[in-house]
Amino acid sequence: MEDEAIIELYFVRDERALRETEAKYGPLCRQVAGNILGSPQDVEECVNDVYLALWDAIPPTRPRSLMAFASGITRRQALKRLRHDTAGKRSAGCLVPLSELAEVLPDESFRPEVEDGELARLIGRFLKEQSPEARCVFVRRYWYFDSVRDIAGRYGFSENKVKSLLFRGRNRLRDYLRKEGISI
Repeated sequence: MEDEAIIELYFVRDERALRETEAKYGPLCRQVAGNILGSPQDVEECVNDVYLALWDAIPPTRPRSLMAFASGITRRQALKRLRHDTAGKRSAGCLVPLSELAEVLPDESFRPEVEDGELARLIGRFLKEQSPEARCVFVRRYWYFDSVRDIAGRYGFSENKVKSLLFRGRNRLRDYLRKEGISI
């Protein structure tokens, strides 16, 4: 079923919308949640929370891309669960990709004037300027939390090439943000 038809089912409050979303985007949501959480039980709970969030958000929201909307909600739900589950503990999991970006992005405790929306727009513009290969690798690592090995396998690259693309991408992002007046 096409996204527009699924979204219409949400708008008329037809529960088939949830089944169609599960059929079309369930595997993607599980992959995103699994990359962040790891535990199959946590992943299933997270995906169920995603479907509830979609039900609550549509309407009034009419997403342009149901795939992007669902994966964004999945990412937020999984990160929220991870923060809850690891509060006061050390956990490597998906925190590794986030720690890689920590050196590039402004720390909100030191730069509270930099709003998330402004930063998101700048990162979006930065990514549009990158080569398709660099953009895809960057998004797979820092949005979907794919491992370096998974990214290499997906695109037929060596792990060293992926690491190099990520390293150069982070450096270019830092330089781009500085050029835009965002100090790190």
